[in-house]
Amino acid sequence: MTRILIVEDDAAIRELLARRLNMAGYDTIFAEDGVRALLASVNEAPDLILMDMGLPILNGWQVTERIKKRPETRNIPIIALTAYALSDDRYRALNIGCDDFEAKPIDFDRLIRKIEKLLSTGARQRETAA
Repeated sequence: MTRILIVEDDAAIRELLARRLNMAGYDTIFAEDGVRALLASVNEAPDLILMDMGLPILNGWQVTERIKKRPETRNIPIIALTAYALSDDRYRALNIGCDDFEAKPIDFDRLIRKIEKLLSTGARQRETAA
């Protein structure tokens, strides 16, 4: 089963995301801060990461940069989640290595389409590299 790491410090949002993703057929794991997200990105080997950018300890911007610099995690697709729908945030997220961007409040149908697209693109890239 496809595994998605939800990195979100707000428990209510984390649970809502998990419920919707589980209903769509995805397995979910959690990290509530940036340090735990870094550990989970290596130890749990997720297929995709949903990254809240406003995290405690290490923020989502810092965590994404670190994940994308590590050889063992750089190919994990990351979708940035932010309460700020500013074009500068979208540009910044894509510039640091996020593969897509979703503003809060989350449109779940659109988010699922983005997840499916990134997962299918990643699978094709892995097949080509093999």
